Amino acid sequence: MATTRQAHTVWEGNLIEGKGVVTFDSSGIGEYDVSWPSRSEAANGKTSPEELIAAAHSSCFSMALSHGLAGAGTPPTKLETKADVTFQPGTGITGIHLSVVGEVPGLDEAGFVKAAEDAKANCPVSQALTGTTITLSASLA
Repeated sequence: MATTRQAHTVWEGNLIEGKGVVTFDSSGIGEYDVSWPSRSEAANGKTSPEELIAAAHSSCFSMALSHGLAGAGTPPTKLETKADVTFQPGTGITGIHLSVVGEVPGLDEAGFVKAAEDAKANCPVSQALTGTTITLSASLA
């Protein structure tokens, strides 16, 4: 069964001096301020599209990797994934780097790296972001 999730943003003003609020409608987890300075300079307590992409990508990748490892008979006890999304004003998103450290009993480093590469290629968020260079570093704890 397909699912649809919703969020919305209310923006006031122009790009440089304006501001907005992103609301997570489906989960109800809250409202988060956004602004151009928080996107292109320091976050200063606000979020950005890139941070939201990083959250989506790190969680999706972790789910895909967990599923792949379990399907291969080596379920993980823990995966810690970080996504770094780089934004260059005037250019856009220039890359995403995924870093994962896993605790996977019975699996060697080469097997873990292979599973992580497969998850990077096949998680739905990676597939949605195919126009962006995605790199990966993976290691066992």
